[in-house]
Amino acid sequence: MQMYATFWALIPPIIAIVLALITKEVYSSLFVGIIFGGLFYSGFSFTGTLDHIFQEGMISVLADSYNVGILIFLVFLGIIVSLMNRSGGSAAFGRWASEHVKSRVGAQLATILLGCLIFIDDYFNCLTVGSVMRPVTDRQKISRAKLAYLIDATAAPVCIIAPISSWAAAVSGFAPEGTNGLLLFIRAIPYNYYALLTILMMVLLAVFKIDYGPMALHEKNALQGDLFTIHSAAYDGKEDAPSGKGEVADLVLPIVALITCCVIGMIYTGGFFAGESFIDSFANSDASVGLTLGSFMGLLITLIFYISRRVLKFSECMECVTEGFKAMVPAITILALAWTLKSMTDSLGAAEYVAGVVQNSAGSFMNFLPGIIFVIACFLAFATGTSWGTFGILIPITLNVFSLESGNPLAIICVSACMAGAVCGDHCSPISDTTIMSSAGAQCDHIAHVSTQLPYALTAAAVSFVTYLVAGFVKNAVVSLLIGVCMMIVVIFVMKLAVGGSRQE
Repeated sequence: MQMYATFWALIPPIIAIVLALITKEVYSSLFVGIIFGGLFYSGFSFTGTLDHIFQEGMISVLADSYNVGILIFLVFLGIIVSLMNRSGGSAAFGRWASEHVKSRVGAQLATILLGCLIFIDDYFNCLTVGSVMRPVTDRQKISRAKLAYLIDATAAPVCIIAPISSWAAAVSGFAPEGTNGLLLFIRAIPYNYYALLTILMMVLLAVFKIDYGPMALHEKNALQGDLFTIHSAAYDGKEDAPSGKGEVADLVLPIVALITCCVIGMIYTGGFFAGESFIDSFANSDASVGLTLGSFMGLLITLIFYISRRVLKFSECMECVTEGFKAMVPAITILALAWTLKSMTDSLGAAEYVAGVVQNSAGSFMNFLPGIIFVIACFLAFATGTSWGTFGILIPITLNVFSLESGNPLAIICVSACMAGAVCGDHCSPISDTTIMSSAGAQCDHIAHVSTQLPYALTAAAVSFVTYLVAGFVKNAVVSLLIGVCMMIVVIFVMKLAVGGSRQE
């Protein structure tokens, strides 16, 4: 196949991304990208294209046990969210929070704080933070697009610097044989500039009341009562009507139960109850199975809690089963199409093409390599919509270029650049599952979320890139990070001067 492991392997996702941004319609854009992937792979054979798209693509990814586990987890999570809304727990929390959170700045900071506290898994983070904070941000007239950005920016960026998370387990699994993957992950945290600077940027944007790019329009409209700007039939006005019986405990207990059960589920799959240590069991966990088991037990506890207190009748609980499933249909559909598109790029040899680019760039550009790897990881994750796939491609290549045993600090810096770039590309990509989950969590139109988030993510990416160039020469995590922090503060103040007093309060 002439197109294998060439730049052509990246054309299908590029087509999908460009179409999605132009047409603002994600389903057809993804499917057109899938069609091109099938055509390239089959040599433009009609039957070969159909076989590759459906049999080797869509059916294959939907038959994958890991993917099915994630879909089941989403359904259980959707049901729990529907139950919390129907019980009035979310509304009660909104009323309680409105007494304590009395400003738009406070609501944004509370969202950021909650996002940082839920660091176990990015999917879990997106939907939980969204369901909890929607009533609070709605009351403060914060746009759904802004809420989706805050959710997305505290999902993957927080998970990638949390040693106890499904992401730490994934990175550990991609480490070469004989390498302590979890130790490698922990050593890379101080150099993960994109994640650290993104969190700083969110706080600065909230505190100094700055919005720019398309987000400024969404926030202006939200202040005038239109939280959506771009309205979506899937989400606009689709909130469950609360029964009015709920209390704050009806939201807090299900979330605590969900977090606890998901942690137990993940360490269970890693062998904790068979004698493994907590850290090792988390590093060896199966996130898909663990989250499925945890979300099911969380759902069971929630049902028993509501029915025993007569907050909801059994029949109302069963209605929430279908409502919760329906709420997740848009996210499930986009995920299925995004996974299929990824299988197209895999079959065209995108990984091998990028591997060759990275290896060829090593050598005379050693000190520039952290910045180069960051950009390559950004582009690969953006085009394929996956951080974890990018980890799997680039981390082994990086550790072949630099030996950890040699003591060269560039080894850890470049591994961290792989991780940071993957998160950045994932953060920007409209076909990323985390981006999709953030739209679902905020109940925001997906393309509205992507278009408003992109300028913010690119700002953090630009500062991170320069910081990695500095790190390649300085080779000191603290010095490089301080330089990056100073640059981010300067950039935000420049943006504040540029937008002037246009933002209303």
